[in-house]
Amino acid sequence: MTALNWQKSTYSEEASSCVEIAPTPTAIHIRDSKNPTGPHLPLGPTAWAEFVSYAARAAH
Repeated sequence: MTALNWQKSTYSEEASSCVEIAPTPTAIHIRDSKNPTGPHLPLGPTAWAEFVSYAARAAH
């Protein structure tokens, strides 16, 4: 497997711990930035879109 390109949200502060994502053509991988060598959760594009939509609604 090719190394994943992990990235934090632009809303996150540089030193803060948060969720990181690594998009690939078939999945969006999610991990906890406090545990970069730990497990990650791959979501399909539909599940990711539903999660982002839910999170946006819950933030308001």
